[in-house]
Amino acid sequence: MYTKEMLESMKKVEANREANAVLEPRRMTAEEKDTLLKTYHPDYRQEEFDVLAIGPNKGEKVPKELAALLQANSRIQPDQIDLSHVDYDVDVLIIGGGGAGASAAIEADNAGAKAMIVTKLRIGDANTMMAEGGIQAADKPNDSPAVHYLDAFGGGHFAAKPELLYKLVTEAPEAIQWLNDLGVEFDKAPDGTMITTHGGGTSRKRMHAAKDYSGAEIMRTLRDEVLNREIPVVDFTAAIELILDENGKAAGAVLLNMETQEILIARAKTVVIATGGAGRLHYQGFPTSNHYGATADGLVLAYRAGAKLLYPDTLQYHPTGAAYPEQIFGALVTEKVRSLGAKLINVDGEVFMHPLETRDVSAASIIRECSDRGKGVATPEGTGVWLDTPMIELKGGEGTIEKRIPAMMRMFAKYDIDIRKEPILVYPTLHYQNGGIDISSNGQSSIENLFVAGEAVGGIHGRNRLMGNSLLDIIVFGRNAGRNASAKAKETTVGALTLAHVDAYAKEMKEAGITSDMVSPKLLPDYRRNK
Repeated sequence: MYTKEMLESMKKVEANREANAVLEPRRMTAEEKDTLLKTYHPDYRQEEFDVLAIGPNKGEKVPKELAALLQANSRIQPDQIDLSHVDYDVDVLIIGGGGAGASAAIEADNAGAKAMIVTKLRIGDANTMMAEGGIQAADKPNDSPAVHYLDAFGGGHFAAKPELLYKLVTEAPEAIQWLNDLGVEFDKAPDGTMITTHGGGTSRKRMHAAKDYSGAEIMRTLRDEVLNREIPVVDFTAAIELILDENGKAAGAVLLNMETQEILIARAKTVVIATGGAGRLHYQGFPTSNHYGATADGLVLAYRAGAKLLYPDTLQYHPTGAAYPEQIFGALVTEKVRSLGAKLINVDGEVFMHPLETRDVSAASIIRECSDRGKGVATPEGTGVWLDTPMIELKGGEGTIEKRIPAMMRMFAKYDIDIRKEPILVYPTLHYQNGGIDISSNGQSSIENLFVAGEAVGGIHGRNRLMGNSLLDIIVFGRNAGRNASAKAKETTVGALTLAHVDAYAKEMKEAGITSDMVSPKLLPDYRRNK
């Protein structure tokens, strides 16, 4: 199944494995990282961005694909929507059925609020389910939230909102305990101590995991808790516009049944956006590790209603997406593979970087190796570099891979690749939406009564996210949004419902000379060859 050139390169990797396993590549200096990123990271390709002509972020750049959706037409005609006919009437409406939405629902329910989840697929169909490596928390004697803060703040290029990052790291140990109490099966030593490992950019071992399907285990537990509490979940139903009340406060959403195309109205005292990421927009043509529904819907809904975005120009390209075989092109190869000892190797069998640099630096290094340096391995899909997985057992002993990353072993085994014996080919894949909706520390956006949690938030991680901090943020900020949205609901009386902001946005588009044949939110990607 490998080409002649790939097999020749693989022999070089095998020949150098023992020497490479003990090699300790130096970490780059801050100046080297800065130059590397500006030269090779996709966020710096100015031709791939457009400047917004309207809305709260007018004058700022965003990826072309996102700009097209933010400056597209609504899916509805407001004068044809009957807001007097309310199909759902709740205290807290949660849009999104991933880890952040489920956490928000559980906490809102704890507070006695009438909460409801609406999700365009099913509860659990989310990037949470696909997260593999683990969740960070400084809960060991040699660690502290302060050290966690410094790691994450530096890793995010000192751009994180300090109050959001402070909340993330200080509430992390409690989040782990909360998940453990709910029933998440974390990896533990025989005495019950949680096993922790390093991640890229971390100075301490604080990565808690459930083998290499941590997100699936967390999502399983949260989903079961939501269902056991009998919190209503309206699935296969998308939010296509936010509803405000006469006072400009978030007051519900216009919903679309994805199967019947029926329009439904949900009224709520508060709304939580937990719609996840944007990988399925395939920025710059990159493959993605994201689930099928990750199309930036929450950003579009909030922006049209007047909410400000923060860092919408920055995305995370995970350095190790599968580059071969084509059936799993772009699928995530967890960073845990490198934290266990595997190193990145070029076509000549050479280690070309420290294996645990931050994700943006790692991705840019791989792109440089495959482009300017000409040291990539040619594949039928493009190029890649080797991730030398057999090194893990060379260092950790036989059985380490099956014990610690069984899902990874199974994914490649389907294509007759035994990662215990042969290296795998990787290349950066579109992974995480660093930017999103701007919020305060209580989770509320610039629109009153509109809360946001999870990947739809901007500012928690700055301009780059460290491994394990996204599973953490969905818990910390999901719970935060659920608690604060339910508290706000208790003191809120909903005014007359209105969609005037949709008409106002359309007018703003017209006055700016913007014409579009697109409607947004996108809802689902379209992979048809002949449209």
